[in-house]
Amino acid sequence: MSGKIIKISGPLVVAEGLISDAAIAGIVRVGSQRLLGEVLRLTRDSAAIQVFEDTRGLSAGDEVIAESGEKLSVELGPGLLGNIFDGIQRPLKELRKLAGDTIRQGITSPAIDRKRRWEFVPNVSPGDNVMVGDILGAVEEAEGFFHQIMVPPDVSGVIRRADFGTFTIEESVCQIETPEGELVDVTMLQKWPIRTARRVLRKFSPEMPLRTGLRVIDTLFPIAYGGSAAVPGAFGSGKTVALQELAKRAEADVTICICCGERSNEMADFLAQFQEASAGRMVMICNTSDMPIAAREAAVYSGVTIAEYYRDMGYNVLILADSTTRWAEGLREISNRLGESPGDEGYPAYLPARIAEFYERAGSVECVGGRSGSLTIVGAVSPPGGDLSEPVTQAAMRVVNTFWKLDEFLANRRHFPAVDWLTSYSHYTEPLKPWYDSNFGAEFLANRDKAMKILRRDDEVSQIAGELSPEDQLTLETAKMIREDFLRQDADSHSTYEEQATLLSLILYYNDICTDALQKGVTDLRELFEIPSRERIGKTARIEEYRAIANDMEREIDALIAEGGQET
Repeated sequence: MSGKIIKISGPLVVAEGLISDAAIAGIVRVGSQRLLGEVLRLTRDSAAIQVFEDTRGLSAGDEVIAESGEKLSVELGPGLLGNIFDGIQRPLKELRKLAGDTIRQGITSPAIDRKRRWEFVPNVSPGDNVMVGDILGAVEEAEGFFHQIMVPPDVSGVIRRADFGTFTIEESVCQIETPEGELVDVTMLQKWPIRTARRVLRKFSPEMPLRTGLRVIDTLFPIAYGGSAAVPGAFGSGKTVALQELAKRAEADVTICICCGERSNEMADFLAQFQEASAGRMVMICNTSDMPIAAREAAVYSGVTIAEYYRDMGYNVLILADSTTRWAEGLREISNRLGESPGDEGYPAYLPARIAEFYERAGSVECVGGRSGSLTIVGAVSPPGGDLSEPVTQAAMRVVNTFWKLDEFLANRRHFPAVDWLTSYSHYTEPLKPWYDSNFGAEFLANRDKAMKILRRDDEVSQIAGELSPEDQLTLETAKMIREDFLRQDADSHSTYEEQATLLSLILYYNDICTDALQKGVTDLRELFEIPSRERIGKTARIEEYRAIANDMEREIDALIAEGGQET
């Protein structure tokens, strides 16, 4: 059944005559170009619809068709990795071939290539019993990466046919006989509604950190596999660069980048590095600031649904969302056009619930089918002027367990990553303690806590007027080493946990032996601060060199103690 447009307000369209077929969250097609829309509100005689494409050119009286029973969904199957989609999963590379550099209204293309053939290797045989989520076989989607073909939802039974060979995603690779005697042909293509989280059997507590190679994160403010983090920062504080580095360095099997409402030039830079960073194991959802605002919300949910699909194969998946603020602004515009009562700063009253719903889809889980997988979510936040009291940041802080606050002052000084060590935090440090103790001993977290104590004391001492004690001067010098030699990194560098543990231990050892030297009568702090070995700390990343530096530091400070008339 079709209806007619009676009102157009930007991305919001109101239609009448759809009541018998329309449903909340149902899909409709709007106008002669069949623009994709979703029902937000139903009244006795009208339906409010958000349109995910440009509504210019629509007029009152244009036809609206409800696709009965259909909800906004994404296609899932081999061919997702290495692809770039817009917020409603249209493949941008294909659209460019069809329409050039500008996306025309109504233009569409299948999300996944229907012609490409994949070599399917089954791991089931006729007669095997299978349940929802069981693995039927695999195809090599990227070099060394196997895409697991799972039994679709609501299907179980006995394998009647399992074929070797090359197939398109729409061709049958297996046949399952259900308990009712129905024969179901299984293809490599599935669909899933983006607003419905995929079912899991149970969630696990954090057990292992997601290694990023960034020392300020891995050592001071870690995130666990299956964890959640917010990255707030003012304009120019380096959010996009930080997420790019996470995309390159984080030890995840699959990375989903959701570029939501960001500037086109930033996305162009991200895309330029896309192939190099991804190794074929990344999916990008790209909805820039000049694209339809209603698709921003869809972009976030499309990305997390694709991530859950790969998680259910048993992989560790990382989502990088840049930025949740632009997504929230999209929610605000639609809400305002619907005439809903505004909350703080005009955002809808349900904003905290939507943000919580997004982050809570993270987790380390036992998937349907019995495998273990994880989904880690890192969301950038763009508070105006860096104001952490604004609604989006506050809503994120209430649900995430890691908070990496980026500091504009550090970014302007070329300190990368510009994570403010005084306001950032991680709630994963204690749950991950067994892992740290098992791999690096109790010294690792003890050194982490000692470094944080020095950094906080440095902040206090820096505000003291007047002459400082030798101990406070040493604290300032050690804190400077922690900041510049440990926390500061080149954007293209990567530091293993072993390297981080050794480097931090070396800096703290310098603090300890200098403290000992002060107690043994060394009075010239300048001599302690200018020993030759100290200058070498920030110029190497080799563990063997760190050990040599420690020996040289001890020898050089022993010489200063001897000159002061004290014995070691």
